[in-house]
Amino acid sequence: MKQLVFSDAQYWANFRPLTLTRPVAELRFGILTFAERWQKLLNSDTVSYLTEDYLQDKFPAPKKVESIVIVANFLPDEKALEQIKNLQLGEALVYRDELLVVKINMENFSLSNISKMEDISEGITMIEKPTDLFSLNHIAIDFDFDLLTKGRTSQPLSSTNGFLGDEKDLFIEEGAEVEFSTLNTKTGKIYIGKDAEVMEGCHLRGPIALCEASKFNLGAKVYGATTIGPHSKVGGEVNNIVVLGYSNKGHDGFVGNSVIGEWCNLGADTNSSNLKNNYASVKLYNYTSQSMEDTGLQFAGLIMGDHAKTAINTQLNTGTVVGVGANIFRSGFPPNFVPDFSWGGHRHDEKFSLPKVYEVAEKAMARRKIELTAVDKVILKYLHENMNT
Repeated sequence: MKQLVFSDAQYWANFRPLTLTRPVAELRFGILTFAERWQKLLNSDTVSYLTEDYLQDKFPAPKKVESIVIVANFLPDEKALEQIKNLQLGEALVYRDELLVVKINMENFSLSNISKMEDISEGITMIEKPTDLFSLNHIAIDFDFDLLTKGRTSQPLSSTNGFLGDEKDLFIEEGAEVEFSTLNTKTGKIYIGKDAEVMEGCHLRGPIALCEASKFNLGAKVYGATTIGPHSKVGGEVNNIVVLGYSNKGHDGFVGNSVIGEWCNLGADTNSSNLKNNYASVKLYNYTSQSMEDTGLQFAGLIMGDHAKTAINTQLNTGTVVGVGANIFRSGFPPNFVPDFSWGGHRHDEKFSLPKVYEVAEKAMARRKIELTAVDKVILKYLHENMNT
């Protein structure tokens, strides 16, 4: 398979703050990231990125070879996937008059070298904004479940558990532990990743993906469609959330209809409202317009960028966006937009100093035996200097 090049040209800005620290292809949706999914679908182990300049050192730029350049944030049906696989050099697929996929030599990447364009509006599920990651997550969990488990046999479910549904809709990877809990696949598939753990007393109602080495803590109540990315811990009550990975919501408290980045920590009894008292559609802060915009959704909770933290008993209003590196600890409800690197979480609070940002990140990452690299620091420094607070 040729080099896969993931392009951020059209959609990167839409997904901020989640994409302030990564390309769109590295967002988790379903069980896999977009990049992981396309690697499996197109049988490729060589990937690169066309992304923001300050991210390019961490996410390598493409080599000048024949490549498939793809906007990663969509799911294809079988026909669309075949169209992609069958592209010849110089051929492209178009969605809403924008390039979606093109097979081309990166040595001379130019629109003038595209000889044929075909519309592919039918047969794909496009993910265009952060709320799509939880709103359409049930589709992605089904898609990835079939992709990952086809032709394989699940580990057996321990007899200590209660189970409702069809066994074919449950898959437990090697090394996972599930004891004295209840699992219901009548409402959707459940995937338990390698070395993951479902502690005693949990109640899981699919569709759910608990990814590698993650945990549902004692007594967790989990409603689908929910994805918990790798090396995370979740307790309390959650409903239709996506955790990208390496984050903790380990204690009691409710979070629903939300997306949480990496290296986040929600203090004990942090609660996030996902429904307005008047049942009106929820507005969310938009980084491009720098204003609150209507999502058209009745249920929308929290969008949280990487390295953000909340203190014990934090209460978040419906439709709250929390920027990268923000630290929320003051009493009372924080505003619906907490800027990147806010120290306190309220309007006009001081900015979290960059050395302290590094210090907290290093300590949090060391707990997972991962290093905050010099490249990571460059990204955080760029954001600290350039994001408005």
